[in-house]
Amino acid sequence: MEQWKEYLEALASKAPVPGGGGASAVCAALGAALGEMVGNLTTGKKKYAEWEAGVREALGRLETLRGHFLELSEEDARVFEPLSKAYGIKAETEAEKQAKAAYMETCLLEAARVPLALMQCCQEAMTELEFLALHGSRLAVSDAGVGIQFLRSALLGAVMNVYINTKLMKNRETAAGLNEQAERLAAEGAETADRIYGIVLKAVKE
Repeated sequence: MEQWKEYLEALASKAPVPGGGGASAVCAALGAALGEMVGNLTTGKKKYAEWEAGVREALGRLETLRGHFLELSEEDARVFEPLSKAYGIKAETEAEKQAKAAYMETCLLEAARVPLALMQCCQEAMTELEFLALHGSRLAVSDAGVGIQFLRSALLGAVMNVYINTKLMKNRETAAGLNEQAERLAAEGAETADRIYGIVLKAVKE
């Protein structure tokens, strides 16, 4: 728990990183881990032998995604550092202004791509959690519901980090394309998450 305490203290501080983007990725990793928990409580049980192969495949994919989510959390911090420094670059001559603008554009594009990748991975993880919500251990189905809510929060947290970067981009065509992808992923992902959460609610209440 000490590592979590240190992380949360850093998140709560005035330091620019970790921030909402990295926290969204960590949230997604928690969602994937809860899906793995459901899978691990299902494998080897005669009652769920019919779904054993599918559960094991889901476990493998979720483990990979969990690692990728943590990598994206670190990547979010990495791409934010040059962006935060770019704002402070002095530009007096026209050449310096153009160079700064070009550098800013590159930094903003990189900063927008990370949460977009996170959103895509969240949708992949949701697919696995839906399978586990339907075919995993009934004793752990509530954990699938908690996991899907973590993934939903990560998804909708990430979309804001796309928008806050594309908002400042000079290339409005590129920005619009990124926004369109993010908007679609957010809408589809939220709908998927709500559907899966409904499956879990039904399972725990009936």
